[in-house]
Amino acid sequence: MTTPRFVLELREKIGHAPLWMPGVKGVVLRAGAGGAEVLLVQRRDNGRWTVPAGILEPGEEPADGIAREVLEETGVVARPLRLVGVQTTQPTEYPNGDRAQYLDVVVALEPVGGDARVNDDENLAVAWRPVSELDDVPPLHRRAIEWARGLDPRYADGGAAGGGAYFVHDGEAKRA
Repeated sequence: MTTPRFVLELREKIGHAPLWMPGVKGVVLRAGAGGAEVLLVQRRDNGRWTVPAGILEPGEEPADGIAREVLEETGVVARPLRLVGVQTTQPTEYPNGDRAQYLDVVVALEPVGGDARVNDDENLAVAWRPVSELDDVPPLHRRAIEWARGLDPRYADGGAAGGGAYFVHDGEAKRA
């Protein structure tokens, strides 16, 4: 995973101590032949299939940051549509010993150009996958996908959608 310069500079001062970081997840949905599909990446560091995600640069707006991450990671140009939700990840320890936890801003996007491909050195593969085939996707990423689908009538189960963004309180996902 490419580590932003500001994080490297912080790590020089604090070593592997835990960092609280601003993160973004992007749920890019499209209509496929068999129903809704989501854009996923297979991460090089752990082999897991996830939605595109990353760390915001200092001062970067979340919608701009996730559009940048989606393009950098997948080659897909995507337009942010809406804030989907906010959640906190579990603490993470990376193979080099660095520890971090993320405040995750989840944004729904729609593809407007480009072709899905591995476009960086952070990922092993990129694919459009049916939303019905996500058993190997980590829980917080599956939840982000469900949140995005639930807010978009094109992809919501039964076509019902609407309401405000999601948040987590007392361990439960709730809707604003």
